[in-house]
Parts: sequence; structure tokens; C-alpha cells
Amino acid sequence: MPDKKLLITCLTALLLTGCSPAPSMVVFGASFPDWLFCLCGGVAGMVAIHLLLRTPEKRAWLAPQLLTYPALTALIAMLTWLLVFPH
Repeated sequence: MPDKKLLITCLTALLLTGCSPAPSMVVFGASFPDWLFCLCGGVAGMVAIHLLLRTPEKRAWLAPQLLTYPALTALIAMLTWLLVFPH
């Protein structure tokens, strides 16, 4: 029985060696994940869109805002990830 457990442990370790660490950027000596920068870019892009649509009539284009603002933030974040970070 112990040999079977050892074999399973070794095979698991062998299969997990192909995993790479999460992509990250070093800023001022600290590593931050790429998705965090993409999320900040998505929020900044959504704030810019919100400021461009100053009047309530224009903001009505994005109704209901409870659904469209998070969706647009996610879209901008994913586009930032796709266009800025290498794959």
C-alpha cells in the first residue's frame, strides 16, 4: 500500500511541475498580479465613459446602470488584458 501512495504522490508532483506562476508585474519592489492592473484600467475606463455621458438623457443609453456599468468595466478590463499583456 505505501508504494501505491508514493507512486500517486510522485505522479501528482510530476503533473504539477508544468504549472507556471501567475503573471505579475513588479512595481516599487512588490509584485502585483496582471489582472489587478487590468481591473484598475477597466474602472478608469468606466469612469471616463460615465464622465462623457454627463446628461441624464445620455446616461439613459446605458440603462439599467446596475447591469451595464459592471459589464462595461469587465469588458474594458478584458480588452486591456488582451491588448496590453503578452500571452
